[in-house]
This record gives sequence, C-alpha cells and structure tokens, in this order.
Amino acid sequence: MVGMLMGRVYPETPIPAVGAFILKDGKLLLVKRAYEPGAGKWTVPGGAIELGEKTVEALHREILEEVGIRLKNVKLLDIYDAIFRDEGDRIRYHYVIIEFLAEPETMEVKLSDEALDYRWVNLEEVEHLDLTYSVRYMIKKYWGLFREFGKS
Repeated sequence: MVGMLMGRVYPETPIPAVGAFILKDGKLLLVKRAYEPGAGKWTVPGGAIELGEKTVEALHREILEEVGIRLKNVKLLDIYDAIFRDEGDRIRYHYVIIEFLAEPETMEVKLSDEALDYRWVNLEEVEHLDLTYSVRYMIKKYWGLFREFGKS
C-alpha cells in the first residue's frame, strides 16, 4: 500500500477518486483514515480510480476492498476538489473526488489496512467527530438529503 501512495504525494496531475456516503436507517458509515492526507480523521470510505476503470466500477471495488460492503441504490452526489498544500505552498495532494450516496446490502464491516476503525453514526453525532474537511463540508451541504436517504 505504501508504494501505491508514493505517486500520490506531490502529483504531476490531479488524481481522480471516489467516495461513498453510505447511509442506512439514519446512520452513516465512517472510517478512521490510516494514511495521509487526513490520517487519524473520520471520513467516508473510498479511494483512487485505477487506469482503465470506470468510475462506478471503482466505487464498488474500493468500498468492497476497504470495508467489505456491497452497495445498492447508488446515486451520484457531487464532485469535490481536495487540495492540500505544504508549508512552501506546493501542492502535496490533489484529489478530484466523485462523491456518491449509497445504501449497504449489509451493515457488517470488514476493514482493510487503509482504515484504523469504523463507526455507524447517527447524523446528529457527526458534528462531534474529528472529520476530514471534505466530509464535514458535504454533510453540511446535503444534510436534508442525508436525513431522508436510506430510511427503511
């Protein structure tokens, strides 16, 4: 995994990635990042799109690899530019994240080494967690939609 991350630091071009806001019964699946950017912060599962891979295929692969969950009712949510600069104002990371909204087929999580922990949290609880900026932004922007999506 670490070798894969090497080309992601100080990239020559933005890296396309996917993320999933997985909601079921008013609960959102969050994972604690093991690696930078955002190591130790809570975020949604996802990852980089591989060369030759279609975006939705990448979403399903990444979620299955990272948390062991198959998705259903997948909907495109938004696109987010995650740009991180170093002290010298050089771009250390630049991801273009295609965010999706989805439901899990099951709520049983099997973590990969990319995540330190996971939680199914009530939406009202998320504001008290140490979230990545992008997840905090998306939750604020789509609060009403998240509250209605994935209810049984």
